Amino acid sequence: MAGGDRLLPKGFPKLKNDTFLRAARGEQTEHTPVWCMRQAGRYLPEFRETRASQDFFATCRSPKLCCELTLQPLRRFPLDAAIIFSDILVVPQALGMEIVMVPGKGPTFTEPLKEVEDLLKLRQKVDVTAELGYVFQAITLTRHSLEGKVPLIGFSGAPWTLMSYMIEGGGSTTMAKAKSWLYRHPEASHRLLRLLADVIIDYLVGQVAAGAQALQLFESHAGHLGPELFQDFALPYIRDIAQAVKSKLKEEALPLVPMIIFAKDAHYALRDLAHAGYEVVGLDWTIRPQEARAQIGKDVTLQGNLDPCALYAPKEKIGELVKKMLESFGTQRYIANLGHGLYPDMNPEHVGAFVEAVHAHSRHINKHS
Repeated sequence: MAGGDRLLPKGFPKLKNDTFLRAARGEQTEHTPVWCMRQAGRYLPEFRETRASQDFFATCRSPKLCCELTLQPLRRFPLDAAIIFSDILVVPQALGMEIVMVPGKGPTFTEPLKEVEDLLKLRQKVDVTAELGYVFQAITLTRHSLEGKVPLIGFSGAPWTLMSYMIEGGGSTTMAKAKSWLYRHPEASHRLLRLLADVIIDYLVGQVAAGAQALQLFESHAGHLGPELFQDFALPYIRDIAQAVKSKLKEEALPLVPMIIFAKDAHYALRDLAHAGYEVVGLDWTIRPQEARAQIGKDVTLQGNLDPCALYAPKEKIGELVKKMLESFGTQRYIANLGHGLYPDMNPEHVGAFVEAVHAHSRHINKHS
């Protein structure tokens, strides 16, 4: 123990279920591993109960609460991975921006970036241990608390997605303010994206040092960029993050964990993403598995991509959709997931049906192939 009751990132329990990690690395698996984006979420009554008395970002800053929320879905479902409960917007907070969670509206920046001069208000050098150490503590505590049940995934938002929030001041259907920067202030946009990438690199390396066994980079707003803007303002940083994280992990003698890139609605960039340095490419539900495999090739694992709304269907129908998805992707070099996160009004029993269907159908296909 250190710092009173703080666990150290060493002496972790032996991993009992490495199916997710093997699939990520392209190794043979007995069943297709499955986890869900936003699996620790408001669809679970126990999540709502734990979160009831706490401000959202105060919850994110509590390692104990983050650990509890991360573990809750694992108690209900035989998932093959856990993902740390946190939020992508902790990175803009580390740069000095203030964000409040407004009921019915979501995360809102009190002073979004409006002019290029506003970049000067951001911290130009970020000590990730000082600013985001609470995430590292949550990862270490959770890794110990998992008792080796499944691997723990760490994550970050990607630069363009974070930049868009910082300029829009919250969610947006068009991202017009953020995109206008790309056209009007390309140099300043690159300065901001570079600053974000540098923080993200240190943040992801810190997560591995704390105990994360895989990393996912969320480029959630890729769909707002066309091929050219993505090529100029998103892809270079996505590539650089993978390369720099792996280089630093080697330098610091840390495990070379698998990395996942999830660029939502970026069908136009799948070939580029396949060569961006990630072991896994995550897919949303708007692309056919066969098309994705044809573009990405056989040397990268695919993750996804059931429409989250399919979980509103009866359980039998969920089973049919899962079977079709597995037949389309194949059971190897594949991690089952949704094409986006779980929604708050979803029935936990239907999430359970999804997880169980992936295991049952993939085992059946493997046995008879």
